[in-house]
Amino acid sequence: MDASEVQDLKENLEQGAKEEPLRPVAFTMSVLAVLLAVTTVLGGRTHENAVLNQNRATDQWNEYQAQKIRSYNTQLTADLMSIIAIENKDAAAKIAKGYADHQKKWVDDLKQDQASAVALQASVDKGEAEADRFDLGEVLLEIGLVIVSITLLTRSRVYWHMGLVISALGVAASASAFFIK
Repeated sequence: MDASEVQDLKENLEQGAKEEPLRPVAFTMSVLAVLLAVTTVLGGRTHENAVLNQNRATDQWNEYQAQKIRSYNTQLTADLMSIIAIENKDAAAKIAKGYADHQKKWVDDLKQDQASAVALQASVDKGEAEADRFDLGEVLLEIGLVIVSITLLTRSRVYWHMGLVISALGVAASASAFFIK
């Protein structure tokens, strides 16, 4: 072994000794990257579910409105029939009973459609609140990851600790999405 090889070996050992204390920082960055990826996926899926539920709620409200219009038209027709003189009283009574039966059915259907639409809208509101929490968690995890990475450049552990605190807030914000009722 010549003198240059000994010098290279010495420099490699010194470099390794300098990098050894930064391994926990690098490991922390890896863990934060995984947590960020999981939070991003959960947030995206929550947003998608909220949009799908919003579409279902809109469809349900449209169904409710169509039922209401049919009910109103039936009521108008029944009212018109009550003031028009019809020669065949039996046929008129049978038609009037048919309108009354339809009206009764549509009143029940309207209540069911409205309840279903309100329930779907509540699930949309819950999904949006959950998605907001995941978004906040994602942002905080991204900020924490960047601050932790500054530790590698500055070799100052203060940034590592600050990044850990901000990342912990991000994890807490994301986890709070599971407790929304």
